[in-house]
This record gives sequence, C-alpha cells and structure tokens, in this order.
Amino acid sequence: MQLGMLYAALAYVIWGAFPVYFKSLQAIPSIELVPHRMLWSLAFLFIVLAARRQWTWLGQALRRPKLVAGFLASSLLLSSNWFVYVWAVNNGRVVDASLGYFINPLVNVLLGYVVLGERMRPVQWLAIALAAAGVLWLTWIGGQLPWIALSLAATFGLYGLLRKTAVLGPLEGLALETLLVAPLALAMLLWLSWQGQTHFAQAPLATQLLMAAAGPITAIPLLLFAAGARRIPLSVLGLLQYIGPTLQLLLGVWLYHEPFGGARLAGFALIWCALAVYSAEGVWQRQATRLRQAS
Repeated sequence: MQLGMLYAALAYVIWGAFPVYFKSLQAIPSIELVPHRMLWSLAFLFIVLAARRQWTWLGQALRRPKLVAGFLASSLLLSSNWFVYVWAVNNGRVVDASLGYFINPLVNVLLGYVVLGERMRPVQWLAIALAAAGVLWLTWIGGQLPWIALSLAATFGLYGLLRKTAVLGPLEGLALETLLVAPLALAMLLWLSWQGQTHFAQAPLATQLLMAAAGPITAIPLLLFAAGARRIPLSVLGLLQYIGPTLQLLLGVWLYHEPFGGARLAGFALIWCALAVYSAEGVWQRQATRLRQAS
C-alpha cells in the first residue's frame, strides 16, 4: 500500500513538474517538439521491451485490425493532447493547462454517463453543475471559452475512455500508440526539414539531450502510475491525481508569474468545490460498500 502510494505520487509529481521541462525547450516550436517526443518515447519504450523480452504481444496485436484502429484513435488523441499542452506551456498558459487536468476527472464521469451508460448519482450531478458554473464564469470574465483547458480535458478524457476498454497494458499500449503515430511524426519532421524550419540539428548539445530525454520523461511516470494503481484503492488514486495540476498551477503563478487575480480565482474555486464534492462522495460510497460487504 505504502509503496503503491509512493509510485503513484511520484508519477503525479513528475507530471506536475512538466512545465519546467518544456519551458527549458521553449526555443523549439511545439510542431517540432511533439514529433520528437513521440519518436524518442518510441525508442525508449522499445529499449524497455527489448530488455524485458516482451515482444510476443506486438505481432498478435498488429494482426487484429479492430484493436489497431482503436489504438490509432487513442494515439491521435494523445498526440493532440501533447501538442495543446506543450503549446500552452511555451506560450505562458500553464495555469490554463492546469485547469484542464482539474476538470478531467469530472469529464471522465460525464463520458461514462454519455458513452458507457453509467448511472450518475445526484451528488455527481452537483459536482458537474459546479464545474460547469466555473467554466461559464471563466468564459464570462475572459470573453472566450477556456479552450486550452477544455481541449486538454476532452482529449485526455476520450483517450482514457479508449484505454479503459483496451486489452493491452500501459507499457504495451503506449508502445503501440507511439509506433502507429511514428510515421506521421517522422513525416512532419521531414517536412519541417524540407522547409528549412527544423531546430534540432542546430541546437546546442544540451538542448538535443533534453529533447532525447522526452522518451524516458514520458514513459517513466506512466510506468510508475501503472505500478502504483495496481497496489492502492481507486479512492486513494483519485485523491492523488490532484497533485499534478496543483503543482502546475503553483508553477504557473509563483514561478512564471502568470495572472491569477480574484475573478479568475473565483472560477477555479467553483471547480475545486466540484472536485471536493466529487471526491468526498466517491470516498463515502466506497466505504459504505465495504461496510455492506463486511456485514
């Protein structure tokens, strides 16, 4: 239990510190950085798979068109999420990005209701209503929808929905996703090179090494998360997931000095209230279920 909490918390801390990493690569445009992230992640994952001699699943998976189509869709959603996130961080929108991951758990609940037909309890509806009120308030004061937050929440929510029904584990699934999207990433880098718009070859060695580090930096927290999720209850995992966006928000406000005035704080407060209601209700439901089972 304690080891599982450590693994999961460490994964969320790494995800929460992502703005620091991507800010260090601010000189590289998002349209080039994201394909590099895909290809370096693929290289690292293949090294891990080779070390574990874990290859038999790949041939079986590639012979199943329906499975490949599902993972192609999830890879495109993940790539879109990565692009929006990297663009947001490198354009001074870390706070907006953090909002997307605060909203994400409630988007998951809503997707479960709409797509999977899961029943929503009254308190969950209250949490959704509070979050919607927060988004509407932020739209009102900002003059436009918080599109960065909504894009991140929607793409990651849909990605999670596809992975929820997938048969491959986290390591194999991410390896297949990066493999399927690798031709697109490589084509993008070749096109940028043809246009004379690549920066990797001319970048300092430190920058090149940082870009290559995208592989382990992407994969390691996912593997830590998977190891932690197997050892701890979902209620604990659900509370730990707020570490990531909280760290991102703190970095955006205190380290990068992004605006976070009273009016904007009020919108975030509504969403935090929604998350508190949702989390408390989930913990209560699980405890009540355990008590009924024990009796």
